[in-house]
Amino acid sequence: MGGARRHLALVLCTLLSLPEAGPQETKSSCHKWCPANSECVSISTCRCKPGFTPSKMLITDPTETCEDINECLLPMAAICGKYATCENTEGSYYCMCNPGYELKSGAKKFTNQSENTCQDVDECSTRQHQCHSSTVCSNSAGSYKCHCRPGWEPVPGSSSGPKNTTCRELLFPTWAPPMGVNSQSFSCFSVEVQNLLRDFNPDNANTTIQKLIEALDKLLEAPGDIETHQLATQLLLNLEQTLRTLAQSLPKGLFIYTSPSNTELSLIKEQENTGITTVGHNQASMELNWTVAAGAKSSGNGYAVAGILSSPNMQKLLANASLNLDKRQVALEEFYDSPVRDVSLKLLSNVSSVFMTNTDTKKLASNVTFTFSYSRESIGPRQELICAFWQGQSNGSGRWATEGCSIQSPNGTECTCNHLSSFAILMAHYHVQDPRLELITKVGLLLSLICLLLCILTFLLVRPIQSSRTTVHLHLCICLFLGSVIFLVGIENEGGEVSPRCRLVAALLHYCFLAAFCWMSLEGLELYFLVVRVFQGQGLSTRWRCLIGYGTPLLIVAISAASNIQGYGRPTYCWLDHRSGFLWSFVGPLAFIILCNAIIFVITVWKLTKKFSDINPDMKKLKKVRVLTITAIAQLFVLGCTWVFGLFLFNPHSTWLSYIFTLLTCLQGFFLYLMLCLLNKKVREEYRKWACMVAGNKYSEFNSSTGTGTSQNQTRVLRPPESGM
Repeated sequence: MGGARRHLALVLCTLLSLPEAGPQETKSSCHKWCPANSECVSISTCRCKPGFTPSKMLITDPTETCEDINECLLPMAAICGKYATCENTEGSYYCMCNPGYELKSGAKKFTNQSENTCQDVDECSTRQHQCHSSTVCSNSAGSYKCHCRPGWEPVPGSSSGPKNTTCRELLFPTWAPPMGVNSQSFSCFSVEVQNLLRDFNPDNANTTIQKLIEALDKLLEAPGDIETHQLATQLLLNLEQTLRTLAQSLPKGLFIYTSPSNTELSLIKEQENTGITTVGHNQASMELNWTVAAGAKSSGNGYAVAGILSSPNMQKLLANASLNLDKRQVALEEFYDSPVRDVSLKLLSNVSSVFMTNTDTKKLASNVTFTFSYSRESIGPRQELICAFWQGQSNGSGRWATEGCSIQSPNGTECTCNHLSSFAILMAHYHVQDPRLELITKVGLLLSLICLLLCILTFLLVRPIQSSRTTVHLHLCICLFLGSVIFLVGIENEGGEVSPRCRLVAALLHYCFLAAFCWMSLEGLELYFLVVRVFQGQGLSTRWRCLIGYGTPLLIVAISAASNIQGYGRPTYCWLDHRSGFLWSFVGPLAFIILCNAIIFVITVWKLTKKFSDINPDMKKLKKVRVLTITAIAQLFVLGCTWVFGLFLFNPHSTWLSYIFTLLTCLQGFFLYLMLCLLNKKVREEYRKWACMVAGNKYSEFNSSTGTGTSQNQTRVLRPPESGM
């Protein structure tokens, strides 16, 4: 009985031990082949641990692996919440606050959004910033910036990032007068400004600006000895630099000030602005893109400034300055068809100086538009409204210039520029004539008109000189008289536009001067028959002379007008347009007649030289030369050979040639009267008769004819008795 009980206990013990032995054997068998990061399921299967893939499939092949799951790449990354970043780990992940943020608890990590208490760290108050000692720390969301202190500016050439800015105290320009310029008024003003800026307190920047403008007004109201462009240039430059510097210490927003002398300042200070900004006051305003004002970088405190200062008294310093035409010179001379010798300027608007944070303003990324307020004036001949800026020169002086600026509105109140300086609207009056040459022309023509009128009366009334040559002289003087009158009255094109009146004047001048030259050609023909052929009766009849003298120019003008009526008239003068070659309708016949008459002139002088020796070989050589010279000069003017200088006047800038041509042509009437009338003995005798009749005395032919009879007979042989010259 006892043995049976012991056998039953052994069996039970063996059965109870079998389940425990089975798992141990199975686990020991799994560990030999399950891949890393997995766990055993049975003797033939494994499963990847949480955080590894594949996570739900059983692994039955020993070659399979368990790969880490990057939870931060899955949509579940949003579980960290805002201001936080997900960081992946092997088989798991954790969350961290972004730089510049931290958990309220001070912990470094958390696992889900519910634990997210990330908040901004104030680096400036916790002394965790890296700002230089010359700057001030300013906290921002998740970060901080380093700004210059009020009254300080970034060091040129140093780093200007948000965390490594280096600053220095504001530097104001030197207000001392330029070297070599002595001005007691400017010296006193500069001392006053330097004292004002030496005690500058950034908290009182607005008061400092007002005192600076008041000191400027006091200087300009009685400029005294500062009316030099060198001082004006430095004054404008120093004003721009000083106002730019002072404005950095002003609070954000708009600042406007009007002095008792009506000098107006308007400026705006902003931190960030990408739109169009308008800054201005009653006298002027400007419209610009704010990125232009800020430039490549803003000021050390993160703000940018743009302002405009207008002073009515600044005109006293800049009104008599010159204008740099530069590239406009060629365009103006092409438009006026004449050299622009001088420009007179009149300031219409007040001078406005512009300043902004951006100091690289020689070529702006976008144009700045200015609007000026001033009294309108009518635009006269050769006048133009221009938008000009003050341009400093290498010698320290300055002048007005227009390059890069243009008028945009018809009334001249709005203009645009691609650079910045001091601006104003000016009325420019272009002088396209030499005033001395113009005076010579008018005085010479008036004198010639009087002489031509006397010639006409002489040729009509003095009977002893009536002949075919006198008839030619008469019609030549009539044509020159009419042409000179029309020239004086209508040559100027006052309106600037080629009107029908101007075209008519040009056509009449074309006809009158062509007619004069046709009669000059008849003068040459008469001289040829008189001297070369040595007998009369070979000349043309009066009908043919009139047909040639008046019909030929009429035909030329008619053909010219029919072919190109637009060729008559210029923007400056009512004369023929040379740009299309139309001027050749006058120059061509002119050159042909002058050439023919020049040949006749040479032949005439040669023939007369021979006749002097043949007729009277005993005549003194000096007298021969004198008589021959007078005769030659007379024929030069009668034949129009002096106009040859005009044919060589290709360059209107040839001053000496212009003077010679003007003197000879404008005084042609005077020389004709001198040579054809005053030096003619028969004309002088008639003048004496008329003078005696007017005076009431009896004229004695015997007394007037006594004297050097022999020399008179000698001279009479050289001239036909009926015409004198």
